[in-house]
Amino acid sequence: MVEKVLENLNITALNQMQVAATAAAAKGKDIILLAPTGSGKTLGFLLPVFQLLNPEVKGVQALILVPSRELALQIEQVFKAMGTGFKVNCCYGGHAVKIERNNLAQAPAVLIGTPGRIAYHLKHENFDESTITALVLDEFDKALEFGFQDDMSYIIGQLRSLKQRFLTSATKMDVIPDFAGVRNAAEIDFLNSAAVTPDLKLKKVMTTAEEKLNTLFKLICRIGDERTLIFCNHRETVDRISDLLIDKDLAHDIFHGGMEQDERERALLKFRNGSIKLLITTDLASRGLDIPEVQYIVHYQLPYTEDAFLHRNGRTARMNAKGTAYLIMADDEKYPFLSGDIETEVLKDKGLKPPKDSEWQTLYIAAGKKDKVNKIDIVGLLLKKGGLQKEDVGLIEVKDQSSYVAVKRKMSHKVLAALSNERIKNKKVKIEIAM
Repeated sequence: MVEKVLENLNITALNQMQVAATAAAAKGKDIILLAPTGSGKTLGFLLPVFQLLNPEVKGVQALILVPSRELALQIEQVFKAMGTGFKVNCCYGGHAVKIERNNLAQAPAVLIGTPGRIAYHLKHENFDESTITALVLDEFDKALEFGFQDDMSYIIGQLRSLKQRFLTSATKMDVIPDFAGVRNAAEIDFLNSAAVTPDLKLKKVMTTAEEKLNTLFKLICRIGDERTLIFCNHRETVDRISDLLIDKDLAHDIFHGGMEQDERERALLKFRNGSIKLLITTDLASRGLDIPEVQYIVHYQLPYTEDAFLHRNGRTARMNAKGTAYLIMADDEKYPFLSGDIETEVLKDKGLKPPKDSEWQTLYIAAGKKDKVNKIDIVGLLLKKGGLQKEDVGLIEVKDQSSYVAVKRKMSHKVLAALSNERIKNKKVKIEIAM
């Protein structure tokens, strides 16, 4: 069955860390899995969890606690893509409690969620915890940093039937709190392993404080239309860069904790499907997000700690790919975690050509899973009624009450005109360009 899962994921073989984690888990011991961001930790614990699931058992068998909504959604997507046949559900703050309660009425085998929301459902007895035998504490160090200790302690204290615990982290922890209940664990440490070390090139771009925004624009022109994450330390800086790019008529999106949840999800979705190639963000996007194949990282501001620097860089050069991280620095900026010589990139002042808009554009459809709409319905509508060919349709994501699909930008307005009076599942729905 594992071979079928890998086939569904388009993976030919597990990496060394995933093999080690799966083998250790098979012995029944608790697992501490340490590996860099982007090394494949998610599959490193999902495969062992899947092998523990029993199709004869009704109810939640595995609980996965995560520090962020985006990470919860990413893990849910990966588990669904595995094609195991087991139900999975996701619970997190900002998501409708009523929808989650209804989902839990037909209990999933795997439940993923943020500590606060899972604690809420436990207290309100919205699911039966007595069947849970496997617990995953993903990005555990980050969960502690975010202040989820009390909620996690309460949740774990309610789980009386646990047989195995998985704790993952992208940094080494000096002490694991007692409430985690990890005992005599097998430690799988790939933090410094060449097998999962990314092929990352660091380059610095020298500038002055006054010229920093202009330097960033020149660097964006230098990079071109490759998928790029631009990291800042503050939301205000993200917004200031966005204002510059709006003035330059450069397509982009932003991502930070001050945004509404649906805005954040939409920004990531457009970045994922390629309709947006530039995403400006705080460190909120440095860990645990489903953002594939990011070729470039730009540190508009260097973070305050080495751990944060490593996590940001972990968004590129993932799973044997190559990547480049640019550091925009003034002459007087010194950072203790930067060692050795870093190549300097010299940017041209003339002949700057801003990258063109992506060939893809995202359409919003006001119908989703709760309307019994699926990807096949959407493809059929676009091809039969919208006049598109298969190659004109990109990534489709179906949410609870909405759907998003990438289509070729040159065809988007033609599609909207053709579908203005069409129906999905006998229901007329709004279809428009996702903003």
